[in-house]
Amino acid sequence: MREAGRIVSVAVIIAVAVNTNGGRDVLGMRVVPSEAEPFWTDFLRSLTRRSLRGVKLVMSDAHEGLKAAVSKVFNATWQRCRVHLMRNAMAYVGKGQRTMVAALLRTG
Repeated sequence: MREAGRIVSVAVIIAVAVNTNGGRDVLGMRVVPSEAEPFWTDFLRSLTRRSLRGVKLVMSDAHEGLKAAVSKVFNATWQRCRVHLMRNAMAYVGKGQRTMVAALLRTG
């Protein structure tokens, strides 16, 4: 993104919910320069102001600011998403073992 004539790094945040039928609904989106806890708290509160209710589980990467905001705003359970869990686990596995370990993680 360009700001005042220079390129700056930003994050695009998209909140997606899985509904009771298993479908996905986009709840909100923001472009932000920082993913600190105050941003996450404000973002999640903005979703509740738009009538989001009944959040039981939030899955994401292990961003501490998001985890704190989930607890504060929703009082919901947080869980690391499987994609991030796989990536983090595979970082500790040697190249020769990656296929086997990935298969085990997918089935477990």
